[in-house]
Amino acid sequence: MDERAEQEAAQDHRNDMPPRRIMFYSHDTFGLGHLRRSRTLATALTQSDPQTSAIILTGSPVAGRFTFPERVDHIRLPGVTKLSDGSYVSQSLGTGIEDTTSLRAGLIQAAIERYEPDLLVVDKEPTGFRGELLRTLKGLRQRGHTRTVLGLRDVLDEPRSLASEWERKGATRAAEDLYDEIWVYGLREMYDPTQGLPLSHDARARMHWTGYLRRALANETDVPDSPYILVTPGGGGDGAAMVSLVLSAYEQDPTLAPNAVLVYGPFLSGDLREGFDARVAKLNGRVTATGFDRHIEALFVGAEGVISMGGYNTFCEVLSFDKRAVIVPRTTPRLEQWLRASRAEEMGLVRMLEETRDGMTTRAMIDAIRNLPQQKKPSEAGANDLLGGLDTVIARVNALMTQMGPR
Repeated sequence: MDERAEQEAAQDHRNDMPPRRIMFYSHDTFGLGHLRRSRTLATALTQSDPQTSAIILTGSPVAGRFTFPERVDHIRLPGVTKLSDGSYVSQSLGTGIEDTTSLRAGLIQAAIERYEPDLLVVDKEPTGFRGELLRTLKGLRQRGHTRTVLGLRDVLDEPRSLASEWERKGATRAAEDLYDEIWVYGLREMYDPTQGLPLSHDARARMHWTGYLRRALANETDVPDSPYILVTPGGGGDGAAMVSLVLSAYEQDPTLAPNAVLVYGPFLSGDLREGFDARVAKLNGRVTATGFDRHIEALFVGAEGVISMGGYNTFCEVLSFDKRAVIVPRTTPRLEQWLRASRAEEMGLVRMLEETRDGMTTRAMIDAIRNLPQQKKPSEAGANDLLGGLDTVIARVNALMTQMGPR
C-alpha cells in the first residue's frame, strides 16, 4: 500500500470512530496561563481528529477575547479575584465567595451532565477552585464512562510549599483516587513538579511526562518592519516591575537598540497602565505598547529577542519560535517562574535576570538587552527535543479512548 492509500485508510478509520467529546477545566483565578494551555490542547486534539469536539470551562474574564477553532467552544464560569491577604471575592456578582463557588460548582456539574464528555482534563488543581470539582469528579467515577486526567505544568512551586498546599486542599487524595492519569506538560529531566508530594507508587505509575507544548503561528498579522524585541509580562497582573525596568532602560540609554514592542497583557491596567503609556509616549517611537494581542505568536516570530517573566506559556513560545530570551521571574507568591528560569538557564535555553545575582537595576536590564544578540538560540541547546507535548497528548487520548466501552 502506497503512502497516499495508507493516509486515506487511516482517515476512513477515524471517520468510522464514534464522535469524541473532551472537556477541559481551567479554574483561572489569575492570569492567562490555564486558559491558554487548555486552548492549545483543545486545538491540537480537535485538529488531529475530525470526530472530536471540545469545551473549555474557564473562569477567565478575558476568555471572550480569544478566538476558538472549529469544534472548540468555552463556557465562562463566574470569575473570582484573589486579594492581597490571600482571600477571594467574586469579580462582579456581589455575592460571597461561598455562594459564588457553589454557583460555579453547579454550572460545572450541569455542563458535564449535558455534554457527557468521554474525557475530562483538569488543569493544575486536582479538586478545582475551593473544591468545586469534587462532587462532579466523584460522580464521574461512580458512573465509569468519563476518563479523567490531571494536567500539571512543568513546575508548580517549591516542594515544601506545594506539599503544604496540597495537604490543605485535599489535593493529594484527589490525585490518588479520582484520576485515571496524570500528565506533566514538561520533561522529567527538566523538573519534577510532584517532588515532595506523598504520592503512592500507583499514582506515580499513572504519570506521563509529555514534553512541552509546541506553539504555532495560527494567523498572519502585521508586525513592525524594523527590528524589535518583544517585551511581554504574560497576563500582566504582576508584571509592573519588569515593564518599568524595561522602560527605564530605554529612558536612560538613548542608543539602546533595537526598539521594543511592549504587550502589557489584559490585567495590567488602570493608573499603572496610564503611567506607563505616558512614559512610552516620551520615548518617541523607540518603544510601542499595546494592552492585549490575541495573536501574540506573530510578534514572537518577528522578534529579534524576548524579555519576559517566564510563565509556562511564554516559555513554550520562546522554545517553539526559537527566540533568544531574557527571563525576569517573579518570586512571589510562588517560586514557579524562578525555578523554571533557573533550570532553563542551566540547560542553556535562556538567560535569567536574577535579583540577588545580577541586581534588578536599570544597568542590568540595559546590559541584558544589549547582550541578547550574543546569546545562543534555544535550538542550539536542544530545544526541539523538548517540544513533543502535543503529539504525546494525542497519543495518550487515543490510548484512553480505546479502553472505553460504547457510550
